[in-house]
Amino acid sequence: MYLCWLMFSLASIGGVSAAGNCSYKRLFEHLGLGNDDIQMTSLRPVYNWRTPTEVFVDLFVTSITEVNEKAQSFSTQVTILRGWVNEFTLWNPKDFCGIKFCTIRKDSIWTPDIGIIESIKTEYARLESPYVQLLSLGIALTSDTLALTTACKMNLYLFPFDIQSCTLTLQSALYSVEELNISPYSDASFLTLNSQKAFQTQGEWELLSINTSEANISSNQNTQDQLTYKITIKRRPLLYIVNFLIPVFYFLVLDVASFFMDGGGEKLSFKVTLLLSISVLLLILNDMLPSTANEIPLIGTYCSVIFTLIGISILETIFVNYLMSKGEEARSAAPVQTTAAVNDVVKDTNCSPESVTERNEEQSCSLIILKQILMEVRATTHQNQDKNTSLSWTKVAKIIDITFICLYLITVVVFITVLCNAWFPE
Repeated sequence: MYLCWLMFSLASIGGVSAAGNCSYKRLFEHLGLGNDDIQMTSLRPVYNWRTPTEVFVDLFVTSITEVNEKAQSFSTQVTILRGWVNEFTLWNPKDFCGIKFCTIRKDSIWTPDIGIIESIKTEYARLESPYVQLLSLGIALTSDTLALTTACKMNLYLFPFDIQSCTLTLQSALYSVEELNISPYSDASFLTLNSQKAFQTQGEWELLSINTSEANISSNQNTQDQLTYKITIKRRPLLYIVNFLIPVFYFLVLDVASFFMDGGGEKLSFKVTLLLSISVLLLILNDMLPSTANEIPLIGTYCSVIFTLIGISILETIFVNYLMSKGEEARSAAPVQTTAAVNDVVKDTNCSPESVTERNEEQSCSLIILKQILMEVRATTHQNQDKNTSLSWTKVAKIIDITFICLYLITVVVFITVLCNAWFPE
């Protein structure tokens, strides 16, 4: 990587001159770097003020330390290489024993005031180099490694299968486009490939690409040059699939399986336990996602719909249990009237066959027996009606339960299909 920047000088191997100039001290004296000259440290290094200083920049991402969805921030460690032409530091290597480059402190020469607009915190792990490398053709090179925390607008609709793009915009604080231009030195494929090779972490995020774009921005009658690096990253969703999506789906499967359980009370308590488990996972999801999102993420829809389905199944279980209890009440309230009870009544009225012969009251006893038979028929009719009522309540409950199970399964299949198509569009 650094050798490519050395090629920026296009310096050729020169000869060796007198031994008296074979020291950096003589070179610094020749360039006037040891006298704290204001021309070298504060003035833009051009002889003609109309000549803009061209600054070439490369930015490499070496690690992604944190992506905070709630704070909408993006923490990275980047290496920024900058190179520009300094017309005040030209020398002939032949005059100084073939010295083609040297290293000096930054406060000895002018450096461009280029900052990152999106930066919100850079005070920790700042490894900015205090040195500048000078090449004999008048080229200055710097290499800074910075730990940045920048603002990044994130779209979490596809969380945890989302791809985010964050920008790092380089811009001078004071110089206009007539004085300083910022241009990329390497192409996007070179930056992406070398950043992936130098990546130091294997965490939640995967670096996909680094793209560059140039633009001019006008403010306060001053037009400034901008160079924007667009960093595209992809989340590795395995952790969320194992710890979140699969458990919620298991709860849905258990809710479907609970329809085949016997016992209304046990089934109802089981479903309520599932609903409480989903509530705990929703609280965890609320801690992960920002509260200012413009649209509900699909994972929120996923959990909310499953929560609603389990809630509706609990209501259906309560209603079916109510119908079943109504049938049990009708069955237990049915009168029990037996033929033995009728015979007891007949005996109490002394209407046995012997008594009929003795008293010659056949007609009276026949009427009494007929009356008791009618009472028995009426009781049996009422009993059959109560049994039919009990069976009708139970039958309605079973029909509602079977119909709900079919509709429930169809709804689950359609919902999962639509959700997968939204999460993984072709």
